[in-house]
Amino acid sequence: MTAPNDKPNDGGVPVPVTPAGASSTAPAEYPPASPAGRGMFGIQGSGDTSGFGGLVRPRRPIEEAARPYGGYFDEVRDALEEAYPAFGEAIEKVVVDRGELTLHVRPEKIAEVCQVMRDDLALRFELCSSVSGVDYLGADERRLHVVYHLTSMTYRRRVRLEVAVPAENPHLPSVTAVYPTADWQEREAYDMFGVLFDGHPNLTRILMPDDWEGHPQRKDYPLGGVPVEYKGAEIPPPDQRRSYQ
Repeated sequence: MTAPNDKPNDGGVPVPVTPAGASSTAPAEYPPASPAGRGMFGIQGSGDTSGFGGLVRPRRPIEEAARPYGGYFDEVRDALEEAYPAFGEAIEKVVVDRGELTLHVRPEKIAEVCQVMRDDLALRFELCSSVSGVDYLGADERRLHVVYHLTSMTYRRRVRLEVAVPAENPHLPSVTAVYPTADWQEREAYDMFGVLFDGHPNLTRILMPDDWEGHPQRKDYPLGGVPVEYKGAEIPPPDQRRSYQ
């Protein structure tokens, strides 16, 4: 059978045909290479090889939602307000965004609010599925936010609690006495963001070595690292790697 790129001669023997797009003696035309040392989106001279660090997104303000919120959100707010007399002092604002209910809580009240959210019969948020950190550097004076995702398995509901603390005094009451699942999650938020959870039974690093300095997921943490040896090759830290073509 004749190959697709072969053309038979008059004697029936296939002979090679020059591929379409080839030039001079090259086997095929290659696309021009991008300038060396440049990352995506024109990023140059930094360790950001992805280029996403050069993208700028407009930040819209987080505004308090107006009632009615819709769905079960009104019921959750009403139940918490009825069960917790200090609701007005503890809740800074209620936000409904992207189909999620978020209660912004004063830092010193977070453990009390969690206790009510778990124990009140009209709420019954028995599970804290996640405790995570966010750094809003340059956008909020209290730049370090901690977000708690609570789940009610009784009523099949979800709610988010969010607190904000300044980087100069990042103290929060631990909620491990209410939600034991928060133990390692609070340790991770401490390790990565430097949030100090007062009352935690063992607030130590969980991802980085015990003697590590700084908190890697803060926005002002320098891009760097340590060389890593892998199969005989040394991988330089990110700020010393070349930009990919």
